[in-house]
Amino acid sequence: MPRPPSPSIPEKEFLFNALKQSLRLDGRQALEMRTPTLTFGPDLGWVECSLGKTRVIAQVDGKMVKPPPERPLEGLITIHSEISPMASTEYEPGRPSDEEVTMTRMLDKVIRRSDAVDKESLCIQAGQRVWHLRLTIHCLADAGNLLDCACLAGIVAFKHFRRPEVEVVGDEVTIHHPSERAPVPLSMHHTPFCLTFAYFPDTSTPPVLDPTHLEQRLSAGLLSVALNAQRELCVVQKAGGVPLDPDEILRVVDVAVIKAKELDKIVEERLKEDFAGRNIEVQ
Repeated sequence: MPRPPSPSIPEKEFLFNALKQSLRLDGRQALEMRTPTLTFGPDLGWVECSLGKTRVIAQVDGKMVKPPPERPLEGLITIHSEISPMASTEYEPGRPSDEEVTMTRMLDKVIRRSDAVDKESLCIQAGQRVWHLRLTIHCLADAGNLLDCACLAGIVAFKHFRRPEVEVVGDEVTIHHPSERAPVPLSMHHTPFCLTFAYFPDTSTPPVLDPTHLEQRLSAGLLSVALNAQRELCVVQKAGGVPLDPDEILRVVDVAVIKAKELDKIVEERLKEDFAGRNIEVQ
């Protein structure tokens, strides 16, 4: 399938001229994010996250497995993400695009390798049984900045998920049904958020946060920063593009700190609302 044509010259010129005047096509400020919308499904650990028209579904499920011998005390976390042609005509089935490879690596760094979930708390019996959590990300629509949307959906799915209560007596392991005992939330060390800034070929153009599809395609470089509301930096990723000054990166990190605090507040409020409306019956 041929790739869609690149943006036309009038589109490019219009966008660049608007950005020079600090105007964006959707009316946002340069460093303003689209407000995320979080929708929770009937199952715990099922979340749909939207940033404007960019939409992602994340789902977490858990099962018991035998841990690898080199790490007998830690649970396992695997992340599966695929961008299908449903998200945009630019993606082809079976052939991972650059965006998909970047997203998979970044999700791994932001969620798994930053130790957001306490893996030791997933151990049931040392060397015998641990929880294996699987996060699946489905990209429904790409209207720009799919990475931040997927990271947010993934981390919220882990916060929303509850694993069944397990009782160990000697060598006997009993998994209690949610109707017998209330399921247990995961032990989380912190909540990292990913924020992406787009830079443009003309250095006089200000960088923009949470780029739209057109801004992303016309950008000369993307800088992704992952950090939590406690100002702890997890990942800074810049895959090529325009060179940046160290001062510029520090300025961007300062902006990201403020945005991460705002996101943390939105996420906590939405989770609280969802659990208040849920009826978890325990007999």
